[in-house]
Amino acid sequence: MAAELHPRSGKLIGLSNSNRTAQRNQPVQEFNHGLVLSREPLRDRDVFTVRIDKKVNSWSGSVEIGVTALDPACLDFPSSATGLKGGSWIVSGCSVLRDGRSVLEEYGRDLDQLAEGDRVGIQRSARGELHLWVNGHDCGAAASGLPTRLWAVVDLYGKCTQVTVLSCEPPSSMERDTEREAVEGHEEVVLPPIHNRPDKFPNNIDSGGGAVNSNGSNSDSGAGTGNTGSTNNSPAGGAGLGAVTGGMMTNDALLFHEKCGTLIKLSNNNKTAERRRPLDEFNNGVVMTNRPLRHNEMFEIRIDKLVDKWSGSIEIGVTTHNPNNLDYPATMTNLRSGTIMMSGCGILTNGKGTRREYCEFSLDELQEGDHIGLMHKASGALHFYINGIDQGVAAAQTPPMVYGVVDLYGMAVKVTIVHNHNHSDRLRRNNAIMRALSPDVGRPRPTLSLTSDLDATDRLLFHTNCGQKAAIISEGRTALRPHATDDFNHGVVLSGRPLRSNEVFQVRIDKMVDKWAGSIEIGVTTHNPAYLQLPSTMTNLRSGTWMMTGNGVMHNGTTILDEYGHNLDRLKAGDTVGVVRKEDGSLHFFVNGVAQGPAAWNVPPSVYAVVDLYGQAAQATIMDDMADLPPLPEDSSEGPTVMSPGSPCSVAGGNSANDLRFHQLHGTNAVITNGGRTALRQNCRSEFNDAIVISNRCLRDGELFEIVIQKMVDRWSGSIEAGVTSIRPEELEFPNTMTDIDYDTWMLSGTAIMQDGNTMRNNYGCDLDSLTTGSRIGMMRSATGDLHYYINGVDQGVACTGLPPEKEVYAVIDLYGQCVQVSITSSSGPLDNSLCTSNITEKSFPIHSPVAGVAHRLHSKHGKNVVLLGEGCQAVRVGGYAHGIVFSAKELKTDELFEVKIDEVDNQWSGSLHMGLTSLAPPELPSCPMSGLSPSLTQLRAKVTWLLAGSEVRRNGVLQRQNYGASLDRLTVGNRVGVKRCSDDTMHVLIDGEDMGTAATAVAKNVYAVLDLYGRVTAVSIVSSSVLEDAESIKAPSLSSDSCSDGEEDMGWETKGSLVPNTIMAFLENHGKNIQLSNQNLTAARVSSYNQGLLVTAQPLPRQQLFQVIDRLNPSWTSSLSLGVIGHSPDRLNFPSTACCLKRSAWLLQRDSVFHNSLKICENYGPNLDTCPEGTVLGLLVDGNSCLHLHVNGMDQGVAAQDIPTPCYPLIDLYGQCEQVRLSPSHPKPGEARCQGDMEKADMVDGIKESVCWTPPPEVNPNKTCEYQALCSRFKDLLTLPDGYFNEDAKYNLCYCESCHKLRGDESYYKRGEPPRDYALPFGWCRFALRSEVANSHAFKKWHIAYHGTSVGALRRTLDHAQLLSGTSSIFSVSPAKMEGPNGYSEPEENSNSLPDRERDKEVPRVQLSPTMRYSGLEMFAPKVQFRDPRSHCCHQAQVGFQVCVRPGSYKVGPQNLGASEPLDPRFSNTEIEWITKEQGGTLLYGLLIRVE
Repeated sequence: MAAELHPRSGKLIGLSNSNRTAQRNQPVQEFNHGLVLSREPLRDRDVFTVRIDKKVNSWSGSVEIGVTALDPACLDFPSSATGLKGGSWIVSGCSVLRDGRSVLEEYGRDLDQLAEGDRVGIQRSARGELHLWVNGHDCGAAASGLPTRLWAVVDLYGKCTQVTVLSCEPPSSMERDTEREAVEGHEEVVLPPIHNRPDKFPNNIDSGGGAVNSNGSNSDSGAGTGNTGSTNNSPAGGAGLGAVTGGMMTNDALLFHEKCGTLIKLSNNNKTAERRRPLDEFNNGVVMTNRPLRHNEMFEIRIDKLVDKWSGSIEIGVTTHNPNNLDYPATMTNLRSGTIMMSGCGILTNGKGTRREYCEFSLDELQEGDHIGLMHKASGALHFYINGIDQGVAAAQTPPMVYGVVDLYGMAVKVTIVHNHNHSDRLRRNNAIMRALSPDVGRPRPTLSLTSDLDATDRLLFHTNCGQKAAIISEGRTALRPHATDDFNHGVVLSGRPLRSNEVFQVRIDKMVDKWAGSIEIGVTTHNPAYLQLPSTMTNLRSGTWMMTGNGVMHNGTTILDEYGHNLDRLKAGDTVGVVRKEDGSLHFFVNGVAQGPAAWNVPPSVYAVVDLYGQAAQATIMDDMADLPPLPEDSSEGPTVMSPGSPCSVAGGNSANDLRFHQLHGTNAVITNGGRTALRQNCRSEFNDAIVISNRCLRDGELFEIVIQKMVDRWSGSIEAGVTSIRPEELEFPNTMTDIDYDTWMLSGTAIMQDGNTMRNNYGCDLDSLTTGSRIGMMRSATGDLHYYINGVDQGVACTGLPPEKEVYAVIDLYGQCVQVSITSSSGPLDNSLCTSNITEKSFPIHSPVAGVAHRLHSKHGKNVVLLGEGCQAVRVGGYAHGIVFSAKELKTDELFEVKIDEVDNQWSGSLHMGLTSLAPPELPSCPMSGLSPSLTQLRAKVTWLLAGSEVRRNGVLQRQNYGASLDRLTVGNRVGVKRCSDDTMHVLIDGEDMGTAATAVAKNVYAVLDLYGRVTAVSIVSSSVLEDAESIKAPSLSSDSCSDGEEDMGWETKGSLVPNTIMAFLENHGKNIQLSNQNLTAARVSSYNQGLLVTAQPLPRQQLFQVIDRLNPSWTSSLSLGVIGHSPDRLNFPSTACCLKRSAWLLQRDSVFHNSLKICENYGPNLDTCPEGTVLGLLVDGNSCLHLHVNGMDQGVAAQDIPTPCYPLIDLYGQCEQVRLSPSHPKPGEARCQGDMEKADMVDGIKESVCWTPPPEVNPNKTCEYQALCSRFKDLLTLPDGYFNEDAKYNLCYCESCHKLRGDESYYKRGEPPRDYALPFGWCRFALRSEVANSHAFKKWHIAYHGTSVGALRRTLDHAQLLSGTSSIFSVSPAKMEGPNGYSEPEENSNSLPDRERDKEVPRVQLSPTMRYSGLEMFAPKVQFRDPRSHCCHQAQVGFQVCVRPGSYKVGPQNLGASEPLDPRFSNTEIEWITKEQGGTLLYGLLIRVE
């Protein structure tokens, strides 16, 4: 037969090389229509062989091959081979299809894994069987009963774009001999003489038998296979019941019985069961096995399909009932005899619960693709397996003859029986990929002596069971992902034996690729690799696993340490990583031989080492020579919780602020989220207790454990309780409330201090029941055994004494009554000066919440005496007076200010902070922060450094300038110092916001901020932020003191830097049932009801690309749009009715909160999406650090969530009012995201253009206003003030409610006038612009902004005179004053009206103002009045005031006269918060302010 292709082929195929080569045209744009057939029919035993010449990575799937009875001369070619009917058999991936339907699911080699140069062939044997040949090896019989006249079929599908026909002839004699030996060998084992071949049997049974098993091995026999680690159908090492009585019969494989539940449909030769009408019915889905289970036989199924409509899911178990005689119940748990079922995470016997929590896995939480199995042991014990992991004994004694039973209940719709449990065939396929890629594979092994052989068995090697995309070579020493540029995961490998105590497992990274994010991960697991169903990444495993990933540590998929050690994502080829479990149960990691310190404690013995070749990591080799590793640090007398002094990132407990989390063990109603930082009580309105949470480790002496209350409900009495206990979490049986514990526990409840449940004292200095949302609670045990509580950072004094100092104590929080949710703050850490090496005296650091812009951070490379806290926002020098150099995390951009605040000074030292710029890149420094840096910044000579020390400017230590400005040596706690590089290549230093002028010139362009915690200054925290995190980010309006300058019109939404070409986004065809797509899938509309409006994009969201939508609203409904991202492919997503029902890898922004897997992780984030007006442009962006950002009208609202996976897909829920969205360009043009761009400078107020009050284009804006603004407007109408006093143009009216000012991206403070002066925006008020003829004059823009509180009765007279006058009835504003005395303004006398008329004529109005409404809006200045809303008929209280412009020089700044001790406004001192003017015409009314409660 000629080895040629038929001239007729698929429409995208081009033939060449005398019809021996086929190529698919447009391979990047098209993935199918690549069908080719042989020119002539196949002869028996001829192998039609082709070579894969070219592949692309754009698609999934690859070459498919088979045979068809259809004549190509008259064939209407389908788009792919799986569309061939009329007698066609196709091998696709590792499945065999007949006429498009699967008949064998796990067969031979996976064709999708073949590489360029691999050969694949198809053969019809003389017995009418179909055989697949890969690289000259027969994969066994795939089907039987084939007709005689068949053409070979090759489909150039997906990745495969070109093939060449090599031959069409019988296999060589050597291959025939190999084939015959294999067949004979299997016949000898599989078909002994006592068994006859059945007349009929399915052609896809892969349990062995016939001539050749589909995988070429016998999976029903444990004898003679050599698979010592498999879970077979017979006991290991012998012929069990299954092996003796019918185990060899080809028709004796486990299948589903023909008789089944009324809604069950069987397929795939009774291997697959599916429940019909899954969206209408949730039960009547019981199926049973076709025969009883043998002893030690695994009955395993795979979940193929789930729906998200019902609660509950699959149930599995055994029953003594014969399916032929059983009247099937609606659910198997209704059967009251002879039945044991696993349901959820419990065991039901005869329908009644016998074990409530059998295992840590719940069947209700399993996903599509998960495996569930059971085994009836010879001892009578029943075991269940989830993804290959034995869950232990479920029932000790079961009857000798039982049938397997599966109940497709609730969410479970479709399952398939899995016969290949031992994974050996998949491993064989994975390793076979490497034969053409590595010279080590297939190389004969040298003969080993007995001694060498013994050493080899004891040697640490990789186990042969590895990830789907991984392979083991070099005799088990090397692991690699052979197609690392195609896939980024499925590269998990484990050690072949458990690690011994103190045994170091270390690997070298041999090869990396730069296509992906992330890199190698390493750790340990309790799971035996022989039985483990390996996940795509090891951090997905939820039991018995500790992994170092990036620079953090995860336990069972949950982060327990955020900033542990060197970032593994930054390693290069040649670097080494290692792990060791010490005898005390502590886990340590090594990077390039440097110990990173303890990462976890209480790790059990007999753990296996794990390496995850993830992302960039493509190949790693086990290092046998550990000579270069330093000795492990010795145990400290303080126990396992003390940081190792050998850890480069744990100096003096440097991790103490970051490793404190809530323990995974907790009360029944408690839920731990946000990487262990947040705890909440579920069902908070129906449950008030059972929500105790405890710290993940014991507290060190002098260490503060602080939490912030994030959510409360007003349903219950009582609230949070807090304290400490010396009971270990593993030993604590969590009671209803912690005050029920009667030993080793100290708690604060209300104002009562309780020990072991008994009240020791009442009326402690604070009352926990009086705390509100936002309050912070901390507790700390001193070295002397005293327990202190801290409220909002203030020490409340000694609560109790006598806590045993020799005992470990754990922090305890009881989420009781009104308290629902708390989070650990960044303040937790060393506190007591007498107890730690640092000199931290601050009682509490600020809690960092998401803000507009991206906060600066400090680089992880720093001086050896520095510890970074608060996620890199704070630096503390913990010893000595030097070695305190720290750098900014990124290069500073032009005119970008890097500013810090001094938190602490120690007067025992001389000298002070040094600050400047350096061209030294911190990433170039050595990995260990202990070396490579000078003791002080003045001695730093690497690259070029410009710095200010005292009042001297130095360049690389050489004096350049003296008496530059205010000396840094005089700074103290609270002072701020900043540095920036200006556009003219000069360095400027700012002290408390004041620019000291040019400090240095000719500064390099690529510089980092650098500061030295030297001498007196021991702690600083960052107070600056960058609106531009990366060059690709979008710039928000930056308003400075010259915000009214001539260049202001150029202020717009500019894009800095060059952007990576954007991926064109469109909505996916798979969406909620009420969604209709249009405009080439760029527009989505909800066509009915208020829900079922979920949609996702067809393309994943690239990093640093902004995804934006514009919405259209229907006010008939309540609530509105929510949006976010999902971390898995949406192609098979079953869309629930609303996005809040998504509980798998989903991050959702809803209202003003952030949710992860339906659990709230953040409140008060950004504007309330329910109040966004129509036309609002909402955007999502995932930055380079995998952080999710929300953009509103182009304004970045800050980080909403972290650790977003790659890839992720944008998700939108068209809910309630939001009926339509359309995709918007990723980068708004200047003026587009804001409103009209043609406004004059005269339109400026509040330091910004009035256009910042975002107004959509008229065609999409139905004049929808803020509800709060509308309420204030209705109150204004009740005042019956003439319309002539107000500006006719409503665009000048601004609402400063929380949603509106966040939508605009307003900052809290701005500068105004000449000279510039700060003022605060009136958040919480609504401004109605007043008409003024002079307001638009040029001179007006040089005036300052201030506020004036008044009473409702004074409004009309003030407006009539257009200025603040004497004699108004305002309590606050105007009072008669004497003429100015020599020392300024004198206070009016108490009875000023008794003055003689002549003196009264000399009086002038004395007007009191303030730059902040926090002062002017106080009730004594702006009295509240009650009114009834004419629309809602509800009663409200209102206040009024004025926004005024004040002429510079016409007023005097003075102190507040209320006697307040606390600051009234954080920006203004109480000594400068009141302005007083007596000049006529010195004030101009600009706006009426109204606030409604």
